[in-house]
Amino acid sequence: MSGIVQFENVGLRYGTGAETLSDISFTLRQGGFYFLTGPSGAGKTSLLRLLYLAQRPSRGMIRMFDQDIVTMPRDILPGLRRKIGVVFQDFRLLPHLSAFDNVALPLRIAGVREREIQAPVQEMLNWVGLGERGAARPATLSGGEQQRVAIARAVIARPEVLVADEPTGNVDPDMAARLLYLFDALNRLGTTIIVATHDLHLLSRITSAEMIRIDNGRILDPTGTLRNPPGARTYRPQ
Repeated sequence: MSGIVQFENVGLRYGTGAETLSDISFTLRQGGFYFLTGPSGAGKTSLLRLLYLAQRPSRGMIRMFDQDIVTMPRDILPGLRRKIGVVFQDFRLLPHLSAFDNVALPLRIAGVREREIQAPVQEMLNWVGLGERGAARPATLSGGEQQRVAIARAVIARPEVLVADEPTGNVDPDMAARLLYLFDALNRLGTTIIVATHDLHLLSRITSAEMIRIDNGRILDPTGTLRNPPGARTYRPQ
């Protein structure tokens, strides 16, 4: 399959300090499933920020959807961001909206007619175990419930790319497995999935996934110190 994301010699620096990411080069194929692993402070979140277009690199080349992200005019970026679903560690739900309306937001932004929103949003809430909590505001939900709303919002519009930062960190193991099955089902429909996680047990559940390992701001090759989970394939950087 073709590459939907390409990084070539990418570096990222915040301010005048040392580079947070250095010489990052890889290609993600369209329709692939990838786990991003590495210790705390390795650079996973910074790499994800580049992937969901919240940050531009300090150097190097990034292409997504066959377009050069680095030189692209800023007014074009919002259109590309709508092709990307994001699950944030801190949820980022809109506090004044109900769970239903938070999940429906990507569909409304995309111009879906209101009468075509009710059924898919309710189905998604049912899937994540919140079918009876659609009217609830985020402040009345537990951390795990908020995480599930955030995941439902990220996948409701079937994005071309889904980027998830520790998406199962606030849910119990049974719900984690169910959410991972949702990601796998979305992947089978063609969405490219990138999941950052520390959970090696979680990694072993998707045996077709590939693993990208990062440490000290650099992609590790298979001789690096991070061990592969059983059944997972190592992703070899360029």
